[in-house]
Amino acid sequence: MKATTLTVLIAAMPALLRAEPVPQSDLDRLPPAQILVLGEVHDNPQHHLNQARAIGAQRPAAVVWEMLTPEQAAAMPGDRTDAEALAVALGWAESGWPDFALYFPIFEAAGSARHYGAGIPRPEARRAFSEGAAAVFGPEAARFGLDAALPTAEQTAREAAQFDAHCAAMPIGMMGGMVEAQRLRDASLARAALLALDETGGPVAVIAGSGHARRDHGAPALIAQAAPGVSVLALGQTESDPGPDAPYDLWVITEPVDRPDPCESLR
Repeated sequence: MKATTLTVLIAAMPALLRAEPVPQSDLDRLPPAQILVLGEVHDNPQHHLNQARAIGAQRPAAVVWEMLTPEQAAAMPGDRTDAEALAVALGWAESGWPDFALYFPIFEAAGSARHYGAGIPRPEARRAFSEGAAAVFGPEAARFGLDAALPTAEQTAREAAQFDAHCAAMPIGMMGGMVEAQRLRDASLARAALLALDETGGPVAVIAGSGHARRDHGAPALIAQAAPGVSVLALGQTESDPGPDAPYDLWVITEPVDRPDPCESLR
């Protein structure tokens, strides 16, 4: 698609956007938005190269990371040209995320952009599992809709999705807690993106899993609830065709990574 075609497409879409997959070359000319949410499959190297490509073209003033807590982002050194030193400064090896080498191209592409952490430490995620997202998120819970229960149909669908994502290896009764932890992560990304926009003027890029980039209930949905006037572009990345009802503004399909069966460790 041409850039003008993409811009018209985005402007014409309703709340749950229906778009088309775009080639990787279109990452050089994405439609402008105050907040650009760039989804990924975490261990797919091409997805991170694509994110770096989009960031290099958009030149955001700030980058928000699912992979970094606010404390880690605050420890970001001014010199981000040495991958090994940067990984050490961020404590990446202890974070549980894939190899830092996958993510370093994003830091390179971001240049002098400010970096914000939206990651949820494991103890807080565990609290959300047992106490609910609102109890952990704090005073702004209502702003991001965490004080309200999800509609029954949505709750059921999201629990079923979590059950599948965990390879049906955990009791279905535990999936309500998993949904609460996911809601907490989405809200944390949305809050950090709006903070970054307020402090830098934007644009802001958000690096997160494609599940968090969803327009229907991911970070873009919570940004829209908390700040309806802010423009958001949600770009998902997948390893197979998600179909015409994919919950993104745009999406990129790449070759899948050759990986071990992710369910094996849960069986």
